[in-house]
Amino acid sequence: MINNYLNNWLFDLADQQKSLINLPSKEKAQHFIDQLIAFLFPISADKACHQRQLSVQLYNLQAQLADILLPIEPILRQPTATFIVEQYFNTLPLVYNKLQLDAQTILAFDPAAYSLAEVILAYPGFYAIAVYRLAHELVLLDVPIIPRLFSEHAHSKTGIDIHPGASIGEAFFIDHGTGVVIGETTHIGKQVKIYQGVTLGALSVQKDYAQTKRHPTIEDNVIIYSGSTILGGNTVVGHSSIIGGNVWLTESVQPYSMVYHKSEVRIRNKNVENNVPIDFVI
Repeated sequence: MINNYLNNWLFDLADQQKSLINLPSKEKAQHFIDQLIAFLFPISADKACHQRQLSVQLYNLQAQLADILLPIEPILRQPTATFIVEQYFNTLPLVYNKLQLDAQTILAFDPAAYSLAEVILAYPGFYAIAVYRLAHELVLLDVPIIPRLFSEHAHSKTGIDIHPGASIGEAFFIDHGTGVVIGETTHIGKQVKIYQGVTLGALSVQKDYAQTKRHPTIEDNVIIYSGSTILGGNTVVGHSSIIGGNVWLTESVQPYSMVYHKSEVRIRNKNVENNVPIDFVI
């Protein structure tokens, strides 16, 4: 038996769900972004394709994106979903070139990387960057929701959370990557290297600040080591700076700065009896 309270709730729920009917498919979006990356970087020998086969794959990918866009076509700012598909795929050569630079940078600076194929196939940092760059192009075309479906898919697979609205320059390097967070209005220059656990975040999460620059600017050739947190839309890390591990930074630093958290580790012989407690300051 359904009582009156539950029955009224079901009516309310049905009304609320009406607004969810015309949403893009999460599963289709995830499948599309993985297929697109596989199209751009067909590592396996059995994926080697002639130009005609590549043309067929490209056509299928265009059809997939059009299908994903269809439910939200009425709210798109661009003329049609077809127009967005055309404009989006026209950006692929530029995105591909940027991703090649990203992969080459990882290979050049990570002594554990032995080939470009290894970086592209196995590195979570490269995968997260690839998804970001492909999602960001849809942001530039004012497409809602779908870029976040892409980025959250990468987040779930890698532990790296890059908002698709962030601006990231060429030759970007994320090493290890687990726990990296890059906020929506972050601006990152060229040749920047970031290690695991880094947060580029906002000082405030108030909704009133949604349309303002809330996240930091990281200029060219900056290295940010693991565990560091850099917050605030007015915070600028000057070019060629190094941010050491576990730094908490909410103010700007000049170019060529070295910012570090001074740690102290005290070690004693556990077999020597004394009253000095074990004291680790990290």
